[in-house]
Amino acid sequence: MRLGINLGYWGAGMDQDNLAVAQEADRLGYSVCWAAEAYGSDAPTVLSWVAAQTERIDVGSGIFQIPARTPAMTAMTAATLDSLSGGRFRLGLGVSGPQVSEGWYGVKFDKPLARTREYVEIVRKAMSRERLSHSGEHWTLPLPDGPGKPIKLTVHPVRERVPLYVAAIGPKNLEQTGEIADGALLVFFAPEHAEATTLGPVRAGRAKAGKELAGFDLCPTVPMAIGGDDQIDALADFFRPYTALYVGGMGSRKQNFYNKLAQRMGYEQEAAEIQEKYLAGDKDGAAAAVPRELIDSTTLLGSVERVADRMRAYAEAGVTTLTLAPAGFTLDERVAALRAGVEALERSGAA
Repeated sequence: MRLGINLGYWGAGMDQDNLAVAQEADRLGYSVCWAAEAYGSDAPTVLSWVAAQTERIDVGSGIFQIPARTPAMTAMTAATLDSLSGGRFRLGLGVSGPQVSEGWYGVKFDKPLARTREYVEIVRKAMSRERLSHSGEHWTLPLPDGPGKPIKLTVHPVRERVPLYVAAIGPKNLEQTGEIADGALLVFFAPEHAEATTLGPVRAGRAKAGKELAGFDLCPTVPMAIGGDDQIDALADFFRPYTALYVGGMGSRKQNFYNKLAQRMGYEQEAAEIQEKYLAGDKDGAAAAVPRELIDSTTLLGSVERVADRMRAYAEAGVTTLTLAPAGFTLDERVAALRAGVEALERSGAA
C-alpha cells in the first residue's frame, strides 16, 4: 500500500501552505498528490503549479468534472500535464453532482453511468493518438453533415497509457469503474464494510472486462487527525461537520450518494436524521447526529500506533493507495501529520 495526499480545494487562504504540503509529501516519498475542483479553483492549473515545483510525486485530478469539459479537451489537458510533469499525471474523472452540473455548468445531470462510459471511451481514444471519431448517445465526432473531420492529438504523453480513475460511490458506478478504469477514487471507505460496499461491485466489473482485481488501484481519501488515544472523541468531533455536510447536505433529498452509502453501511436511521436536520438548516444538530462509530471507521484517529493498526486494516481490505487528508490549522500541524502518516505506514508493515 502506498500513501497519497489530498490537497482538496484551492483558494481557501492556504495556497502557499498547500504547495509546502505537496513539497513535503514529495520529499517524504508520497506516491501522489491530488487536487479537487467544484466551482472555485480548477484542478489543471493547480496541478501544473504543483508539478512545476515538485520532483517525484505524481499529480492527480481528484477530480476533473465531466460536465466541465468536452472529452477531447480533457484528453488535451491530460496529455499536456503528463508531458509537462515528465510522466507524473493521473487522470481522475467524475460526473460531479446535480446541483453543480446543472446550476454551474448548465449540463443536464442525466444518465451519469452511460455518460461516464462514453466520456472515458473518447478520452482513451484521443490520448492513444488515433484520429478521433465517435458516434454515441451523448457525443458525435465529427459532427455530421459539416466541415469537421477526424483529427489526431498532436501532444505526446510521456506514457503510452495515462492512469485513468473514476470517482465512484454507488454499486453500479463502482462496477462500471472496475470495468473501464485503472482505479477508483473513493470516500467514506470503511475496511469493515469494504466487501459489500466496494470490493464486490469492483470485482464484478473487473470480471466483465476479463481482468482480476490485481492491478486495479483502490484509492480512498481518508481524513486523519493525530493525537492521544484518550482523545478519540475530541478528534472525531473535528470531522463531524465534514461528515454531516456530505451525508446530509450533498445532493438533494432524493439524490445523495453519500447518504445512500451510509445507509449501506448500516446507518439507515442515522443517515435519515442527519439529512433531515441538515436540510432544515440545523447543521449543528446534523453534526451531533453523526455516530462516532461512522467517523472512526472512515477516518484515521489517535496515536501513530492506532493509525498504524487502521492502516493495516485498510491494506487487508484491498486498498492500494491510501490518500490522506490530514487535519491541521497550521502548516506545521499538517506537515507533522504527513510525517506521522509515513511512520504509521512503516509500523503497519503494509508499505
